[in-house]
Amino acid sequence: MRSFIRHARQLFAATLVLASAAVLAQGFPNKPLEWVVPYPPGGGTDIVARTLAQAMGSTLGQNIIILNKPGAATNIGADYTAHAKADGYVLMSADTATLAANPFLYAKLPYNPEKDFAPIGLTVRFPMILVVNPSLPVKNLQELTAWVKAQPNGANYATPGSGSPHHLASELFREVTGLKLTHVPYRGAAPAVQDVVAGQLPMMFVDTASGQQFISAGKLRAIGIASAKRVKNFEAIPTLGEQGLKDFEAYAWQGLVAPAGTPADAISALNTALQTAMNSAPVKAKMDALGLEAITSSPQQMADYATKERAKWGPLIKAAGIKAD
Repeated sequence: MRSFIRHARQLFAATLVLASAAVLAQGFPNKPLEWVVPYPPGGGTDIVARTLAQAMGSTLGQNIIILNKPGAATNIGADYTAHAKADGYVLMSADTATLAANPFLYAKLPYNPEKDFAPIGLTVRFPMILVVNPSLPVKNLQELTAWVKAQPNGANYATPGSGSPHHLASELFREVTGLKLTHVPYRGAAPAVQDVVAGQLPMMFVDTASGQQFISAGKLRAIGIASAKRVKNFEAIPTLGEQGLKDFEAYAWQGLVAPAGTPADAISALNTALQTAMNSAPVKAKMDALGLEAITSSPQQMADYATKERAKWGPLIKAAGIKAD
């Protein structure tokens, strides 16, 4: 009898869990969601967001609308998201700049990276590739170094914006090599890449997602990749470490956040949809094609990762005296 009662209680509890899940599914989301991308359309972050938004929308049963809000090294989009209604319907692609670098690059931010966002989960990591316009008479790091040294005023390099992971990678490269390099910031990866392709600027660090199609088409020449080992689908590109820059690594990482105070059940539903999307065959294939490393996580794991990144980049930014304002 006791066994029967215990079994009945367990069955009842399980029924309650299923019923709660059903209620949650019906309650959230019940309208389209908005996904803020703090960069212009066409860049790596935008591509990842649109890919994941489509897959997550299918799981959630609602459309996820991409809203591009570029500018100020993601601060414009971050400000908008941090002060949006915390109901689970506003999300944002938050990256290295938003959560790790900007607190040290700006004297004052319109948001607090530790307090104003609710992490949902990490998404991907972008290895950085040093590329040049194909008209440059260089094919490897040694030749590029010699070419820059031969220029009376050194060389300009493009980035998606001050304080972006691309900028930090370039500054680290400048310090390590001792080359005379001048920063030319753009509002996003796409316009920066376009000007290097057009020959307006000779070089830049581009993330794998933004640069893949241009490298494949021969519109950009890859000099080296800033990863510990060669990257899948980019195996022909040697690492910068192989060419003499020992332990030189630079990545851009990103994750998905909502405004702080977003209900826990909404965060849980969004994390589940994100994990489902990241593990789906079409999304995996897309990420592999772009040379991206998937780094799915729980909300807490994303918070811990961001904390570690702030501890890593903060001292470097201060030591280099890099400022974005």
